[in-house]
Amino acid sequence: MTTRILLTTTSYQDTPGPHHALIESQGFEIVRERGPLPESKMLELAGEFDAFICGDDAITQAVIEKSLPRLKVISKYGIGLDKIDVAFATTQKLPILNTPGVNHTTVAEHTFGLLLSITKKIQQNAVEVIEGKWVAGWKKPVGNEIMGKTMGIIGLGRIGKEVATRAKAFGMPVIAYDPYFDEAFAEKHGVKRCESMDEVLTGANVVSLHCFLDEKTHGMINPSKIEEMQNGVIVLNCARGELVETQSMKDALESGKVGGYGADVLDEEPPAENHPLIGAPNCIITSHIASRTYESVERQALRATHNMINYLNGDDDFIQANKWN
Repeated sequence: MTTRILLTTTSYQDTPGPHHALIESQGFEIVRERGPLPESKMLELAGEFDAFICGDDAITQAVIEKSLPRLKVISKYGIGLDKIDVAFATTQKLPILNTPGVNHTTVAEHTFGLLLSITKKIQQNAVEVIEGKWVAGWKKPVGNEIMGKTMGIIGLGRIGKEVATRAKAFGMPVIAYDPYFDEAFAEKHGVKRCESMDEVLTGANVVSLHCFLDEKTHGMINPSKIEEMQNGVIVLNCARGELVETQSMKDALESGKVGGYGADVLDEEPPAENHPLIGAPNCIITSHIASRTYESVERQALRATHNMINYLNGDDDFIQANKWN
């Protein structure tokens, strides 16, 4: 029986590169869908595939149950696994593979794109120019420098470290919190260790979120935490939308407590037409494209594809996120 693969991630499909030739070379039957897919669509498809190459599709316990026993492996195109019921998959001895170390550069660059766009009023001004407002006597917007402003990083993993080195290059002091803090990196790059997230929130002019989403971090930026922050703080989120309570962020932007919010992620993707943060003041939202560069897509796609192929072929060159005895 031909091995059937469900491929759902759109950047994999839309971006040219050697990953296409690699997966086509295996003789698989490949079914392509435009993800991220909700649970209802995954349930429609479940049960007919030997492997998934997935993005942020809802792979719940029900989806896994219906997919077994045929499903042999789930290869995540990316790092975060919060959309997959990893705990249940582990009880079923279903391997979950992922691709750490492939997108830290491009996500860090996107983080600074958002920061500079907010502080320099780039997006706002560009739209106004398109609208024909650049005429003699026009009162142009005035931005701010980031040099000398304190960058606070929550989550000093691969991406957080890349943000830290870029912040130092911009002349920003860097403070950071991570429960698994890398002292050697911090000493080398002049990053001050904070003992808690709250210490970052009170000490930073810019707060950048680079942590995983779990029960401890869900809604971590909420009214009480926003109140701790400095007036006019800029918050950046290229991790997960659910880290931030949407309505509280909108309220803080409208009051001016938060001076800007730049995010590549939302709690609802794609957003509803009336999503609170769409059109909120000093708020820039991009459509989950921080890791969507030609270079990063190729790295992610090749690693995700090699993970899957190697696992199916009995080759031990794959990266597995879950383990069992």
